[in-house]
Amino acid sequence: MKAMILESAGVPLQLVDCPVPEPGANEVLLKVHACGVCRTDLHIVDGELKEPKPRLIPGHEIVGTVTASGSEVADFHIGDRVGVPWLGATCGTCFYCNSGRENLCDRPVFTGYTRDGGYAGYAVADARFCFPIPSGFSDFEAAPLLCAGLIGYRSYRLAGPAKTLGIYGFGGAAHIITQIAVHEGRKVYAFTKPGDTAGQAFAKRLGATWAGSSEQMPPVALEAAIIFAPVGGLVPLALQATAKGGIVVCGGIHMSDIPSFPYRLLWEERVIRSVANLTREDGKLLLEAASRVPVKTSIELFRLEQANEALDRLRSGKIEGAAVLAMDFDS
Repeated sequence: MKAMILESAGVPLQLVDCPVPEPGANEVLLKVHACGVCRTDLHIVDGELKEPKPRLIPGHEIVGTVTASGSEVADFHIGDRVGVPWLGATCGTCFYCNSGRENLCDRPVFTGYTRDGGYAGYAVADARFCFPIPSGFSDFEAAPLLCAGLIGYRSYRLAGPAKTLGIYGFGGAAHIITQIAVHEGRKVYAFTKPGDTAGQAFAKRLGATWAGSSEQMPPVALEAAIIFAPVGGLVPLALQATAKGGIVVCGGIHMSDIPSFPYRLLWEERVIRSVANLTREDGKLLLEAASRVPVKTSIELFRLEQANEALDRLRSGKIEGAAVLAMDFDS
């Protein structure tokens, strides 16, 4: 099979021929049809997330068809369409797994980071951590739901029942969560990089009440804000825009350092919290919500061998919505 391999951080991915992997007892082998290109992939490729698996195949927003399965797999069968998320497996025995917080597992496995992912013709995945894909989504439309959607939805839930919701960084996650929030009757205030008028127009097309620069204050106080952009300097700005008792959720796996800010911005019981990974319950709830709205993912398609181009365009902020690799089915 063809696969894009990360040999070392900061070096472009290499297109190579690899053997098709074999599934273990609890695993399924998938013929990959689509794999989303996520900002987390950028953090891995650029070396901001340390110690990936050697000769890694990135990609953790995988949609594929089951072509083989291990002896212990009961929930999926040959021909089923399956989605694979970032959380690839957990130990199932640590304090966090036993307290309903598998996203904080002490010994997790991450798709496209500590195990090979979906920038390839085939991939193996632990069937216990996969999701059936709703029929209303094509392979390409479904791929961004598996991380941008899942992590975004966990962030959204942790922001609480805010009626005025700020979203900083209007990319893959934001364009999904905005649709859900608007459908649920919330008012979304979208913040983009200064000068990004196209991103602001995109947010308004999806139903945002207001869109402006991240350096601006919104016209009303926010009850909550979610920061998807990996920019620590946005935390004080979001706190300043948030009403008393408000919540600021940092929704990324990596962020630049948060600068010093005066205590008065945090005072009056404002809260800053992070989001780590996801749970299988998050996946179930997000896919149900996305089908109910229904969410329409905005995607730009690339061939497998164009993965570096897709990453470059994402890095420079030139993707509206989400980038998706569309595989050659005959590879």
